[in-house]
Amino acid sequence: MENQNNVTELAFMELWGNKQIELLFFFLFLLCYLAVLMGNFIILLTITCSHLIQLPMYYFLCHLSLMDLCYTSTVVPRLIRDLAAARKNISYNSCMTQLFTFHLLASVETFILVSMAFDCYVAIVKPLRYMVIMNWQRCNMLIIMAWVVGFWHSLALLLVVLNLHFCGANQINHYICDVKPLLKLGCKDTHVFSILVIVNLGIVVVVIFLVLVASYILILYNLKTCSSAGRRKALSTCSSHVMVVVLFFVPCIYTYALPVGSENQDKEISMFYTVIAPMLNPLIYTLRNVEMKITMCKVWSQMTHSEFK
Repeated sequence: MENQNNVTELAFMELWGNKQIELLFFFLFLLCYLAVLMGNFIILLTITCSHLIQLPMYYFLCHLSLMDLCYTSTVVPRLIRDLAAARKNISYNSCMTQLFTFHLLASVETFILVSMAFDCYVAIVKPLRYMVIMNWQRCNMLIIMAWVVGFWHSLALLLVVLNLHFCGANQINHYICDVKPLLKLGCKDTHVFSILVIVNLGIVVVVIFLVLVASYILILYNLKTCSSAGRRKALSTCSSHVMVVVLFFVPCIYTYALPVGSENQDKEISMFYTVIAPMLNPLIYTLRNVEMKITMCKVWSQMTHSEFK
């Protein structure tokens, strides 16, 4: 990657400035990461080893769990390492790689959530045409579009950062290489770059969130035509989606919709969408989903039965 500043290394600032507290959070984040790995692995195993993979909703959920695993793994292992390390340094190239990869995977997750909302809308509003509309070709097209849009979005952010000129300061006031803390290191006027970031990140996140909210309002409005049993099932499914959307989007809006120079708690808030949301997603989608719980028991029973044969 081109480096116009001769900067070879960047350093993350301490999160809390207290070694005892950082060691406490080292074990806490380690447990959270293990929970992310275990929870999402269980969802992936349950869906791919059962008939659920043939249903669009669970097909998208499988991809969502995979994104949670991947994009959390671009952030949390280094965070855990840095909490226990004396030097919290990262090379320039590794920093740019983390920036691009994190935003790519998070963007893909964003559009998978949109696809899941669309799937829920079609299932409730147009149930008779559901299998026609949500065919495999359209489901695969939505996943491919998520990757294509995510790639160009992440590439645009990477190009913004690559065009920055650093003045010698190399301490990032964050625990990941993100756009806003890197813009604060720029020595020239970063006003134009800040606007580009707000347009590319802040406004896009707000618009997608509003579209998702509007879709769920339409879904709730159309529930009056469903039977009481169908209404309960739809409410259970949609409430799970809404919780995931709120956990992911509200902290993102707070972080990226505000100007770069604003003094907000970016480090603390970003933990919601980098650690907490990926950890809670498996619980939300399993504990509130009867079909998932039944299928998990069946898959586990089949696996243990085959082992003892």
